[in-house]
Amino acid sequence: MSLTHTLVKPPIAGFEGVNRYWDQENQIVAAKLMPGDYYVTSQDEMITTVLGSCVAACIRDCETGIGGMNHFMLPETSDSRLSARDEAVVGNALRYGNYAMEHLINTILQNGGKRKNLEVKLFGGGKIIASLSNVGARNVQFVLDYVDTEALKLVSHDLGDIYPRKVNFFPRSGRVRMKKIKDLHNQTIFLREKQYSYSIKDAPVEGSVELF
Repeated sequence: MSLTHTLVKPPIAGFEGVNRYWDQENQIVAAKLMPGDYYVTSQDEMITTVLGSCVAACIRDCETGIGGMNHFMLPETSDSRLSARDEAVVGNALRYGNYAMEHLINTILQNGGKRKNLEVKLFGGGKIIASLSNVGARNVQFVLDYVDTEALKLVSHDLGDIYPRKVNFFPRSGRVRMKKIKDLHNQTIFLREKQYSYSIKDAPVEGSVELF
């Protein structure tokens, strides 16, 4: 169901392109994220996504309820190039992950959040196709290292394993509802993430982002 009710407030500037709809089950406006998306809200909304090997960080200011979610993966590369610490490959992957995390955090801060009040929940990074390289594990290691390095408050996580996950995040309250999808009857999630991984492979990062 599309959003047509006059009482529904517009999103924060810059997020007009994110798909928002009325979620009948939860009786709330929902924003649906695809790989590479992120969304921040100061309203009582739900942010939802489905993860395979990608990772989602759910971050909020626990005092104001301003928060958001991203959905990202590091650019894929070969294990040999990673093991050899190929500077161009490793550097670009880290810049890309930092870019995804810092855009989310900076937007929360720009809209009234305070860094000292931020709490983080992490999900995803599953190895959903056994025969493929384990990019999910690299995503998990990156995001855990990032949270540790930035001294952010990690309050919960569900990472790794072999299952896709559906995540519903309610920034106003901080509640997350997560479901592991154990009966995957089609390759929609895999194909969506594979297409995304092709689009970011060896792609330059759009400049640098510094955390406030």
